[in-house]
Amino acid sequence: MKEFLKKYKEVITYIIFGVLTTLVSWGSYAVFVNLLSMKVFTGNLLSWICAVAFAYITNKLWVFDSKSWNAGVVVKEIISFIASRGVTGVIEIVCVPLLAKTGFDNIFYNILEKMNISIGILFTDGIYSKIVLAVIVVILNYFFSKFLIFKKKNDK
Repeated sequence: MKEFLKKYKEVITYIIFGVLTTLVSWGSYAVFVNLLSMKVFTGNLLSWICAVAFAYITNKLWVFDSKSWNAGVVVKEIISFIASRGVTGVIEIVCVPLLAKTGFDNIFYNILEKMNISIGILFTDGIYSKIVLAVIVVILNYFFSKFLIFKKKNDK
């Protein structure tokens, strides 16, 4: 087990901090919209900023072990991190409705219907497209972080 954890530490910590990043996003969104009475757009934007900041710090320190605090390195990492998250954010924003419009979700609705499974939230328009795109975005974010943003000098 120790060997497994050592071998997959990066992926395991990425998943753990990804879940925590999601909680930061949802929690801060709830605070901004419900407690501070912000409009949805503003609350969503600020919660995205909080989540990206949290993800950058946790990815830098604990996932990819980027130890340099040299201003040039940090600025390059931050700009690259925000840009990559912006790209994957746009991919999700564009592709979820596109997939939903093309009937992608109907495949899953039909499968669940044939299995006599009826779970209300799973029948929200576009939910399967959103789930599939979330998986793709997580994978893309991991590769951007590993091979572009926090790339170690000895990585090829």
